[in-house]
Amino acid sequence: MAVAPSHQHTLGITRRELLQVGYSGVLGLGLPSLVKAAGEQAAPTKPKQILIVFLTGAASHHDTFDMKPDAPAEVRGEFKAVSTSVPGLHVCEHLPELAKRADQYAVVRSFSHGDNNHLMSTHYVLTGELQPGGFFDKIASRDDWPSYAGGCAYLKPRSDGIPTGVNLPTYLMQGALTWPGQHAGLLGPKYDPWQITGDPNKAEFRVDALTLAGGLDVDRLQARHSLVSNLNQQRDRLASLGVSQRMSSEQELAFSILTSSRLSHAFQLEREATKVRERYGRHTTGQSLLLARRLIEVGVPVVQTNIGRVQNWDSHSNIFPRLKDTLLPPLDQGVSALLDDMKDRGLLEHTLVMMIGEFGRTPKINKTKGRDHWGPCFFGVFAGAGVQGGQVIGKSDKIAAYPITKAYSPKDLGATVYHLLGIAPDAEVRDRFNRPVRLNSGEVIEPLFRGQSV
Repeated sequence: MAVAPSHQHTLGITRRELLQVGYSGVLGLGLPSLVKAAGEQAAPTKPKQILIVFLTGAASHHDTFDMKPDAPAEVRGEFKAVSTSVPGLHVCEHLPELAKRADQYAVVRSFSHGDNNHLMSTHYVLTGELQPGGFFDKIASRDDWPSYAGGCAYLKPRSDGIPTGVNLPTYLMQGALTWPGQHAGLLGPKYDPWQITGDPNKAEFRVDALTLAGGLDVDRLQARHSLVSNLNQQRDRLASLGVSQRMSSEQELAFSILTSSRLSHAFQLEREATKVRERYGRHTTGQSLLLARRLIEVGVPVVQTNIGRVQNWDSHSNIFPRLKDTLLPPLDQGVSALLDDMKDRGLLEHTLVMMIGEFGRTPKINKTKGRDHWGPCFFGVFAGAGVQGGQVIGKSDKIAAYPITKAYSPKDLGATVYHLLGIAPDAEVRDRFNRPVRLNSGEVIEPLFRGQSV
């Protein structure tokens, strides 16, 4: 069942969002989990960072990174496949800058799963596990699997004022539907990533969580912090109820965040040279990717940049002018600049950049000149963190309908992400009811790092 392409989303967090998922605010604060991890196994890698470029709504693989120039016209589409810097690797003609940089990334063309619903598929890709009790348009809940940032926050907690995860620049919600996969799910709101909602390309862009209230400077905040600490020490009665410990830990976290100059500077895009900002593109996509790089640079382990509003790539009609004029040019410019910038700064060595959507699009163009939802075959692009660039992993059939080589599931994507974060994918975590749960049941996509092309 297709979802209409006309989606609107206002920036900002609404009361409905608060109620639907127990959202813990842009500071990532909320009721603490009732349990701690049963134990963390050391993954066989030095921990890396993850930058997710999420093509929300699902980009067409046929018209980007898995083109079929010899297929019938109703499959082939209107775009031409062009050569890249890697012999034999072809991409869409409207991705000229990424074509020049094909030696820097690997393309996986054999991702596959069995679902065609945006919400459930988004959950699957962004958590690495199927949505518990999933059904068509099942909204986010605390029964969901944790996002990668949530799993990392749980198993690798930090207290240095740098959040474990940041999602930007939009919160995936449409009407009554809140997309799962954006939160820590069953681990509890304490481990939610930050949700930044605002356009970094606008002059008035600011993050209220990092702005002190008017008239309150850091010295005064520190004085209040000392006062609050003294008061907390007097709360023996409340301590016996287990309340003061919760409040104290949240106050400490808020204090460290508000006084973190490293983090606040990361959000100040005006500090970047004009030529750098222009290289990324003075549009939401480009400036969001630039902000993501700045957050990686200050040490945020998991940063997710949603390219567009909810279901932005969900082109059920007129897909070709939409891709050509609106979607592909800023993506091509922004991601190319991101790869160059991160390579020049030495960030790409320890950061996985992955670009992916929740599924692919149907092989055959529909009657309204669009492509519909298609889970059995889709693509992902990967760079950095030891990925061997200039290769294609996996192969689809003649119309890109199904993989004809080894298929990789979102579970394997999740195992790869956790492995790079320095977390054993099969580590045991405990939900808010103290029930043991295996974090991930996939396998690392080893060809990404072995350099084996198909």
